Amino acid sequence: MSEDVIEKMDKLKVKWVNLQFTDVVGILRQVTVSRRLLTHEAFENGLGKLDGSSVKGFTGIEESDLNLKPIKETFAVIPWLDGVGRMICAVYRGDARFPKDPRYAAEALDSMLKSNDLKAFVSPELEFFIFDKVTVAIDTWKQIVEISSSEGHWISSAPFNALKEGYYVTYPNDKFEKLKKSIGETLENFFGIAVEVFHHEVAGASQHEINFRGGDVTSTADAVQTVKYVVKAIASKEGYIATFMPKPLYGDNGSGMHVHVSIWRNGENLFYDPSDEYAGLSQYARYFIGGLIEHGRALSAIVSPTVNSYKRLVPGYEAPVYLVWSKANRSAAIRVPAYHKFNNNSKRIEYRPPDPTANPYLALSAIVLAGLDGVKKKIDPGDPVDENVYKMDPRRRKELGIKELPRSLDEALDELETDNEWLKPIYSNELIETYIELKREEVRKLQSYPSPVEIFTYINY
Repeated sequence: MSEDVIEKMDKLKVKWVNLQFTDVVGILRQVTVSRRLLTHEAFENGLGKLDGSSVKGFTGIEESDLNLKPIKETFAVIPWLDGVGRMICAVYRGDARFPKDPRYAAEALDSMLKSNDLKAFVSPELEFFIFDKVTVAIDTWKQIVEISSSEGHWISSAPFNALKEGYYVTYPNDKFEKLKKSIGETLENFFGIAVEVFHHEVAGASQHEINFRGGDVTSTADAVQTVKYVVKAIASKEGYIATFMPKPLYGDNGSGMHVHVSIWRNGENLFYDPSDEYAGLSQYARYFIGGLIEHGRALSAIVSPTVNSYKRLVPGYEAPVYLVWSKANRSAAIRVPAYHKFNNNSKRIEYRPPDPTANPYLALSAIVLAGLDGVKKKIDPGDPVDENVYKMDPRRRKELGIKELPRSLDEALDELETDNEWLKPIYSNELIETYIELKREEVRKLQSYPSPVEIFTYINY
C-alpha cells in the first residue's frame, strides 16, 4: 500500500525524492520532487514530470508528455544526501505503459513467465575500474586522454600491480578495500541489495568485481542500475572515478557482466538433471543454450552495446569470442559452472559476452528470450567444447561449425536487424527500431574520429 511508503518517508524525515528511470540505451536519469507531491494519488496515477522529447529515443516534440509513476518497492534513503530518498519509476504515456520504457520489457517478460508457471533467476557479476583521475579532451585538431591509477604499473612507485596481475590481490596492492566495504554496506543497509562477494579483478590498474543476490529479471535489472549508481557516487565522494566502461586500458583485461541464468517451475530448477554425467544439466537447459548460440550474434548488439565493447571481445583477455558452450571453460561464451555439479539449487548457465554498459532491463530480458526460443524450437547446441578455443586450429573450428561473436557493434546491429523475431513476444517493433537507430548514430559518430593510435600508425604513409 502507498500509505506504507508515505509513512516511512515521513518517519525518516525525507523532504525530497529522486524519481529515477532508465532511457533506451541504459542511462539512469532522474528528476527531484518535493515529498509533498508523493500523495496516494501520485502513486496511483503518476506525477507527469517528464518531457519525452528531451530524452533521446523516447518521443518527438509533438507527443512529448510522459508520466512517471513511482514504484514504492524501490524506495530507499540516499545516505550521502540529507533528507533525500529515491524511487525507480515506470514510464507511462497517458494511462498506458510507454512501449520504449526498458523496464516495461523486463516487467512484461516476468509476467509472461509467471503466466506459464515459470520464473527466471538471473544474477550478474559486475566488473568496473576505479581510477584516481581521468583527463579527456576531444577537438577537431586535438585528442588527449590520460588515466591516473595509484595501482597501475606505470606509476613506478611500489606497491603497484603488473598487467593482468590483479586477481584477488590484498591490501596494499588493493588500495580500495575500504571503499568497496563502504559500497557493500551502503547497498545492503540502505538499498536492500544482498552483496555476496567483492574482490579485486585481473586488470592491475584497479579493476574490481561485485556480486549480489539475483532474482527475477525486473528486480535484478533494478539492482544493476542501483549498484552502478552507488559505486559511482561513493567513488566520486572519495575523489575517484568509477567506470563500467568495458575496455578503458590497452593491454589489460576489460570489464564484463557475466550473467548467471536458470529457469524454475514451482520450486524445481528446470536446468538440473542429476542423471546427466557431463554437468548435471537437463535437456531443457541444453535447448536454452542452443537458443543463446543461435541468436548470439544478434544478442551481441544488446548485451555488448558500445563501440568500446568489441575492444574487450578479443582473444587473450578471458573475454569470449566464440559461441560455444562448456563446463568451467572460460574461453566459451556459455559456461556451466562446475563448482557444484550435482546441486539442484545452484545449477545454472553463465553467459559471458555481456558487459556493464548494457541496458540491464533489455540485456537480461533478451538473454532469457533467446534461451526460451531455443527451448521452444528445441535447438541443439551441439557438443560442449572443453578445449581452449583461442588456441584451436581455424580449420578445426570450421569443421565444428563454431560461430564467432561479431567483431564490431556495426556488425552486431546488422545481425539484430535480420534476427529479432525472438524478441517480439516482449519487445515492440518501436523499441527495437529505436534502439538500432540510436546505436547506428553512436557508431557513425565514433567511427568518424581518427584516434591517436591511428595517427601514430599511419602518419608516415
